[in-house]
Amino acid sequence: MSTDYSRALGARLRAIRNQQGLSLQGVEDKSHGRWKAVVVGSYERGDRAVTVQRLSELAVFYGVPVSELLPDPRPSSAVTSSSKIVLNLESLGSLPADEAGPLARYASTIQAQRHDYNGKVLSIRAEDLKSLAIIYDMSPDELTSRLIEWGVISSGMDSVVGFGGPDDEDDEELDPNWERRRSPR
Repeated sequence: MSTDYSRALGARLRAIRNQQGLSLQGVEDKSHGRWKAVVVGSYERGDRAVTVQRLSELAVFYGVPVSELLPDPRPSSAVTSSSKIVLNLESLGSLPADEAGPLARYASTIQAQRHDYNGKVLSIRAEDLKSLAIIYDMSPDELTSRLIEWGVISSGMDSVVGFGGPDDEDDEELDPNWERRRSPR
């Protein structure tokens, strides 16, 4: 197992343990000594390789699917790691509802909540993109590619804004160089 993967796996193990409100000692206590704090800690640091069997047993102990303990092997795109993504609402509005319906409804809901009806662009968080990817039954990177194909985000990722807070107003102007392509699917 590579060092990077071991560390990523360890980070997932630590995140699950923390979500459950357990310290390393808490894991040992709750498991009645089955899981030693020092062993779980070494898994989390990536200092010790964990077997598939032990990983499966740890998933049962935490009450989560094994897949939740595994890090995502796909590299993340810049879009999924940025804080804001700017949607081109004019391009979105020109797409057939069967392709873009969930995204259009989502954007409409956000516009209503923000009382923002400029109709040109709308900023969403990268976390929103992850949620939308679940709705579309694809990874965030796959959804990003689809949105680029549709012309809903710019192909040069110029629409990604990596600064500003969550309450920023969306005063961006429509980029005239945005590509307006539809997915052939």
